[in-house]
Amino acid sequence: MQREKFSSRLGFLLISAGCAIGLGNVWRFPYITGKYGGAAFVILYLAFLLLMGLPVMVMELSVGRASQKSIAQSFDVLEKKGSKFHWYKYPAMAGNYLLMMFYTSVAGWMLIYCKKLISGEFVAATPDMVNQAFGGMMSNPIAMIAAVVIIVVGCFAVCAMGLEKGVEKITKFMMLCLFAIMLVLVGNSLLMDGAKEGLKFYLYPDFKKLMDAGIFNAIFDAMGQAFFTLSIGMGSIAIFGSYIDRKHSLSGEAIRITLLDTSVALMAGLIIFPACFTYGVQPESGPNLIFIALPNIFATMPGGRIWGSLFFIFLLFAALSTVIAVFENIVSFWIDLKGWSRKKTVLVNGILLLILSLPCVLGFNVLSFIEPLGAGSSIMDLEDFIISNNILPLGSVIYVIFCCFRFGWGWDKFIEEANMGDGIKFPKKIRFYVAYILPLIILFIFVQGYIAKFF
Repeated sequence: MQREKFSSRLGFLLISAGCAIGLGNVWRFPYITGKYGGAAFVILYLAFLLLMGLPVMVMELSVGRASQKSIAQSFDVLEKKGSKFHWYKYPAMAGNYLLMMFYTSVAGWMLIYCKKLISGEFVAATPDMVNQAFGGMMSNPIAMIAAVVIIVVGCFAVCAMGLEKGVEKITKFMMLCLFAIMLVLVGNSLLMDGAKEGLKFYLYPDFKKLMDAGIFNAIFDAMGQAFFTLSIGMGSIAIFGSYIDRKHSLSGEAIRITLLDTSVALMAGLIIFPACFTYGVQPESGPNLIFIALPNIFATMPGGRIWGSLFFIFLLFAALSTVIAVFENIVSFWIDLKGWSRKKTVLVNGILLLILSLPCVLGFNVLSFIEPLGAGSSIMDLEDFIISNNILPLGSVIYVIFCCFRFGWGWDKFIEEANMGDGIKFPKKIRFYVAYILPLIILFIFVQGYIAKFF
């Protein structure tokens, strides 16, 4: 069977960026940027993005393009005889399932809030009413399950339409809409009364604030954000490498994907902080910022129903782009591994993920007594910890070792694939750094994640 291909380079870039662009860009990045001195933290973040995220992304894309396979067979095709790198396909695919087991729920929250904002539920709502709306949603398993069903069925239906006519066409449309909506929201926020104060908080490089918050903590958070934002380490980027031709070098493509991902994170801050400072809301991390603080703002600001609706449509598109991209990786995995048809793969996995998503949904209500990581934790926290703190970093180390050493694929073959085509070339002079220092940095993040979680 001939492998499907993207119809355009733009489609590849937008879909790959859509996989990387997620809700962490919106509610985590702006918060930690403000926490660690605005632009002072952004400088750290961009440095680690260049030093850590980009090399691993180039490697993952190279493995995908050279093998012309998903992670189901990419290592099998490229590895030396007798190697065991192909065993990683199973934990990597488990990571894709784990991510979707809770990400579909979060996407469902965005869908529910889109409905709330568009219907005018928050027009002139009091803070108590906004708080109760979020709590009411979390305690209502029926509503959340219904939202998850819509997300799973809808996104798998896109995958069933095929790569070019479904995944590429729909995701390209959503991503272009996402950027257009963001530009409109940024323009609106910059005209608010608190824009100057919000921008100073967000973008002024306050190195004293960085030091006061703890330089070590800032470095670790910058490393973590730079590393996890690109969704590298579990084959969800490699799959798109397998769908592209060799006209362009992969370093240039990785840079473009990273720039798109980073621009969304930066623009999210430009939307959020002027609004927070205009309406006297303290920026908070996590769901409180998105589901409580910002709806309170939209409830009181002129035209809040329109701006709130646009904001949650933007969030929904950000979530859906990730879901569709990861679903496509899951579909391609089973097509490559078992030779199933696309429609059969979609049907089987659609049913499977509807079942697998239930523990996360019920973990906030019916199963809320289960606290796997200690008091106050949820099933979602456990799923997120397994993927973010284990599979992604360890998987990235596997890609680095595979591409840098002879007992894997080998440095020379990696460089040949990465640098094939027009564009920016992967620098051969950084081999020692990539092969020996980068894995240690990633393992440091892995160990520090456990220390932060449990000690």
